Amino acid sequence: MVPPEIQLVFRVVFWADERVVDVKREINLKVMDINLSPGAIEGISESSPGVIDGISEPSPEVINESLESSSGAIEGISEPYFSFGVIADIQYADLEDGYNYLRTRRRYYRYSLHHLQGAIEEWNEESSHPSFVLQLGDLIDGFNAQYKMSEESLKNVIKEFKKLRPPIHHTWGNHELYNFSRDYLRNSKLNTKFLGDQIAHCPETIPSENYYAYHFVPFPKFRFVLLDAYDLSVLGMDESSPKYQESMKMLKEKNPNEELNSPQGLSEPQFVQFNGGYSQEQLDWFNAVLTFSDTNQEKVVVVGHIPIHPDSSDSVCLAWNYRDALSIIWSHKCVVCFLAGHTHDGGYCLDTHGVHHITLEGVIETPPESQAFGTVHVYPDKMVLKGKGRVPNRIMYYKKD
Repeated sequence: MVPPEIQLVFRVVFWADERVVDVKREINLKVMDINLSPGAIEGISESSPGVIDGISEPSPEVINESLESSSGAIEGISEPYFSFGVIADIQYADLEDGYNYLRTRRRYYRYSLHHLQGAIEEWNEESSHPSFVLQLGDLIDGFNAQYKMSEESLKNVIKEFKKLRPPIHHTWGNHELYNFSRDYLRNSKLNTKFLGDQIAHCPETIPSENYYAYHFVPFPKFRFVLLDAYDLSVLGMDESSPKYQESMKMLKEKNPNEELNSPQGLSEPQFVQFNGGYSQEQLDWFNAVLTFSDTNQEKVVVVGHIPIHPDSSDSVCLAWNYRDALSIIWSHKCVVCFLAGHTHDGGYCLDTHGVHHITLEGVIETPPESQAFGTVHVYPDKMVLKGKGRVPNRIMYYKKD
């Protein structure tokens, strides 16, 4: 008989019905020195077999029960603290279907609005009503500017969001800046900075008007920080402004190509025109907010249009100075998750500091018969993403203190 003190509880992730299911098992072990790599536990791909390290695939009944429980009773918790919706890269335009730059992926410009309508209907009908929705950027496509349809397309999308019961928080992506100047966006419905919270007696946590970023607390001890991934950028900027000059200088130093959207030959391929970065002013503010959250023992979710971890994206679709953002996050213990869009294929990784990086699949490349959005349910020890269509389910445990 194996003594109870050497029992080990661990988690095995199975792939089933194109969805990741977390199944907990208790196994009596005679040897305690067992090392499971993060990839063996968290990063199971679509091609992963049904047998992992000699453990057979669970029955369909176990799989279905686990899926149904992911937003219900988990480890004795009957209801989440709160829930929120996520959606990215809608890129609506009243145009026929097209293709990406390489003509390898179909884009459903007109149908993307139907996907948004479907997402809003489901959020409004969910029994565990979302407290808010995060729109992760690229709401309308850059083609709208070419056809002089930017304002009309934005009105059509905002009209749909007005049907949403919970509040919506908007981040800005490159396609917002293809259509509008930053000055226009500051005075538009896409500026949701008014939904931000202020921390009493901490003026260093008040964001500047020089960038579009803010933080808010939807539930005690949980803070969300929205970052401006195009604070440094050549998009949507007044070309005579110092920040535009600084951004163009940085971009050309890193990218000598005549076509600045091309990463060809670059040692740092993220330095292309359709990406952007964070100014030192914004990074200092971000650090101050996380310092407060550490002291206040909060859990923090960071939100930005562009991914900041290479393992959650391809090597091109990263913020210019993503290492600076990661360095700040890793110097604090409060951050549990980073949410991004931009990379339409989506992505995920659990980094070496226990931070989950989720890149949400883009609506724009989602065919009519599918979907691409999700609802995240927040519990004391984890967040559970219930995805729709192309967005997979994920169970994300917080790192241990």
